[in-house]
Amino acid sequence: MSALGLGLIAALAWGVHDICVRYVSQRAGILPSLATVLAAGALLVLPVALWLGDWPGMTMQAYVFSGLSGVAFGIAGYGLYKAFEIGPVRLVAPVIGAYPVLSLAAAGLDGEPVTSAQWAAGLAVVAGIALVAMLIGEGEGNGSRRAALTWALLGAAGFALTFAAGQHATRAGADLPVLLVTRATAIAVILPLILLRTEALRGLSRQMPLLLLMGALDAVALGAIMVAAPLQNPEFAAVAASTFGIVTILLARVFLGERMSLGQWGGIAVAFCGIGYLAI
Repeated sequence: MSALGLGLIAALAWGVHDICVRYVSQRAGILPSLATVLAAGALLVLPVALWLGDWPGMTMQAYVFSGLSGVAFGIAGYGLYKAFEIGPVRLVAPVIGAYPVLSLAAAGLDGEPVTSAQWAAGLAVVAGIALVAMLIGEGEGNGSRRAALTWALLGAAGFALTFAAGQHATRAGADLPVLLVTRATAIAVILPLILLRTEALRGLSRQMPLLLLMGALDAVALGAIMVAAPLQNPEFAAVAASTFGIVTILLARVFLGERMSLGQWGGIAVAFCGIGYLAI
């Protein structure tokens, strides 16, 4: 399978996962929910990684970058959950899905050639997101628009670093061990935050079946991107995965009844056309 195909699988899995995040974040504590999702995904990966993983092929560099990817993934996950808690989905999903623009900027700073057309596509993504944000009233969602955007931007930055470091780790080691180490590190980042905060485990048990499903979807999505590392144009997997926002927004329209104005649809179309061009 191509890197682009793996990215589309990740997009579908994360799209369903994120609409579940919006539901769960209204009914259970964010940190305990995120820790449960990460742990469920890790338990799903553990037996496969121990049985089929090429652990002798893991180098010190692979462990270091896996750890960095895990730290970024934990931060990104918290940003995503907070953003979806505040919402609305049609605002935060395009922002989080714009992480390829950050990946493009990082590639340019790293000396990789970035064409003017690619920069134009990146600016189109930013312009589309800005249009969606401007057309959403301050009172919509469960908090301020500025707070939602801030957490969404943190999530986008975290995901950009997660995928870049994770694919680097996979090239220096092996995919399944990298995936397990990444998730274990993300859990290690979140657990101290649970201990530092007195966030109650409110409603966690009632949401457990959904959280376990989210853990499986998250593991499949992240695994698809990591597996793409040795393929041609592995960055296409991360870029294609960013279209998860389309799935999330459509599901929010169907199941949450979030209405969209014509201008907001136009902004989303511009943003995702830019993302789509980066995947070509």
